[in-house]
Amino acid sequence: MMKYLILFPALLLSALAQPLDLASRRELFLDRHLVERMEGTELRLHVPLDRGTAFLFDRPHEGAFCGYVSIVTLPAGGFRAYYRGLAKAGPDGSTNEVCAFAESTDGIRWTKPAENIVLRNAAPVTHNFSVFIDPRPGVPADERWKGTGGTIKTGLIRFVSADGIAWRKFMGDAPMLPPAREYRYDSQNLAFWSESEERYVCYFRSFKDVPGKGGVRWISRASSPDFRVWSFDGEMSFRSADGGVAPPEHLYTNQTSPYMRAPHLYVSIAARFQPKRRVLTAEEARAIQVDAAYYNDISDSIVMTTRGGTVYDRTFLESFVRPGLGLENWTSRTNYPALNVIQTGPAEMSFFVQKGYGQPGHHLARYSLRLDGFASLHAGYAGGEMRSKPFRFAGSELEINYATSAAGSIRFELQDETGRALPGYSLNDAREIIGDQIERIVSWAGGTNVAALAGKTLRLRVAMKDADLYSLRFR
Repeated sequence: MMKYLILFPALLLSALAQPLDLASRRELFLDRHLVERMEGTELRLHVPLDRGTAFLFDRPHEGAFCGYVSIVTLPAGGFRAYYRGLAKAGPDGSTNEVCAFAESTDGIRWTKPAENIVLRNAAPVTHNFSVFIDPRPGVPADERWKGTGGTIKTGLIRFVSADGIAWRKFMGDAPMLPPAREYRYDSQNLAFWSESEERYVCYFRSFKDVPGKGGVRWISRASSPDFRVWSFDGEMSFRSADGGVAPPEHLYTNQTSPYMRAPHLYVSIAARFQPKRRVLTAEEARAIQVDAAYYNDISDSIVMTTRGGTVYDRTFLESFVRPGLGLENWTSRTNYPALNVIQTGPAEMSFFVQKGYGQPGHHLARYSLRLDGFASLHAGYAGGEMRSKPFRFAGSELEINYATSAAGSIRFELQDETGRALPGYSLNDAREIIGDQIERIVSWAGGTNVAALAGKTLRLRVAMKDADLYSLRFR
């Protein structure tokens, strides 16, 4: 017995660990939540496709210094984009700031109504007003839309609306989160109702003193059962892929939101800010007509996840969206992502990024990926395997989102918690899966039904060759 304890300590400890409760939730391979071991496979970050300009910030009250965009999916279909309108730079909370909006039926083609200002003379809330629709059951109809904004002087102030157009203050000037030295709020501070946590959560700008770096733009979290009384949950920490601590970096907008197809997983497409890291010369800055105060820093986008609590998983430290070709993409405060990912086709999702900040051509750009396709479990031509952590599920079938090459394939094996293949569900029983589908039901020689295994502690073994697995769920 002792030799097995020596040879397989990780296996035995894992078997004793509390199994994951997957229920019927979709799991993406954007973190290592499901993964215990990989051999010849890896988690691979995918490159979004640049789909070009969604719309220009071209109204007189908009311009080069628009910012902090929220993309909202409308209950009856279509989308709205809310953002700060500001044609001339000024101090945070300037009276020139307004909240404006654009709209779209498909998330691809955008228009603006003749009057597209929904908040004016509401400084400093209009500096960074961030909008969401509250899906919590029982919310009064005239409070279904919610928004927050403010600065270090006021704290975060709440607004509500019945339609997202006519807004009023909620609880007057009483701040949702109070003014505090370490909570600067000088970014997009966002809130939403969490179905998985059954409470409102808010991710907001704070600062953290980091040895050797000084004050670093950080993210903190608060939560509330009712949107009235809020509790500070703590500063967020950042976990690397190996379980260690990710290097501290300035994160400007955090844009944390429940992923639409797996709302228990919050995806953050955040702006990584590099202060005083300059690319342009003064002559180059004049040539692209960027404001003289806005070419001394650069930024790009990273992606990370959290499942509640105060830990982000930074599985991928590399850039998710690089600034790209053109000097106009290497200026201060450009490349800031908008809040929320939306579905723009049967197999496509999109998110949005501000481009050309401080310049005449300032606009919002659209980027796309396949559904669930932020990252994947990937195997090359030589092939490889992944074994999952122990889990339990609810449902009767295993659905996957995957792609293979013509020479590639994927097979699935269900195991007991010790790693032994279950009769009828081994790799030898598995039907080879070839193709490219958003939804495919896994089958074995005996069929697709796994209902008899629901509620039991299992493992999943995935054997792959020249293939990507984006997500899976039992249903």
